[in-house]
Amino acid sequence: MNTDRDELEADGAGVSTTRKTFELLEALKAEEGLSIAELTQRTALPKSTVYRHLQTLTDLGYVIERDGDYYVGFRFVELGEQARSRKVGYTAAKRAVFELGQETNERAVFIVEEDDEAVYVHRYGSLTNTMIGQRRPLHSMASGKVILAEWDDDAVETYVEDAGLEATTTNTITDSDALFDELERIRDRGYAVNNQEHMEGLRGVAVPVYTPADDFLGSLAVFGPTSRFTDEYVHGELPTTLRDKAGEIKVTLAYG
Repeated sequence: MNTDRDELEADGAGVSTTRKTFELLEALKAEEGLSIAELTQRTALPKSTVYRHLQTLTDLGYVIERDGDYYVGFRFVELGEQARSRKVGYTAAKRAVFELGQETNERAVFIVEEDDEAVYVHRYGSLTNTMIGQRRPLHSMASGKVILAEWDDDAVETYVEDAGLEATTTNTITDSDALFDELERIRDRGYAVNNQEHMEGLRGVAVPVYTPADDFLGSLAVFGPTSRFTDEYVHGELPTTLRDKAGEIKVTLAYG
């Protein structure tokens, strides 16, 4: 009885039982097909707690069990698709990402901001959608910098203070003054460039996407290897192609 009561009480950062549920789900996301014993080892939760949570999750369809191993269920796909279609513009962006990838033969993405992080909503250019829903630092990506460029200086300053400017490569912007200068350049030219700031060997270009009411919707981007993403390509052809596609999204939202 005490254990159940403790799980239902707030633990200082949320409800304990809810945090344990998601700890198990994160473990399954990292490596599916785990037994109760393996989940107990990976989460350091008591075996009885793991069992109770898994029983509830399987009853609800969020986890499935096959021959003693547990997997994330397709019920989460339903939730994910609801999030991706939360705004009409997100659905319009899905088609634009596909067309952009087809036309450029590059990897294309549509990214939005949530809780001061860049979140992948749509992607083209992979046999899987493993990046969908994943989060990245705003300041180390072209898409993220486009988002930051939409904010006023106070909001950016708050981001720097709260999230920090952690380096993911030697090219990542880690100085606040340098970031503000970069955001001003983005506002002036209308697009952002990621020059191996998130991953060595990759460059990217991104533009903002707006609704017919000129509200910021998200960021449209393409990225690829430095061998192909030359300065001429990055600062010439790609920004124009991206702007055209972002404009098509706006028109689609205006006229259907």
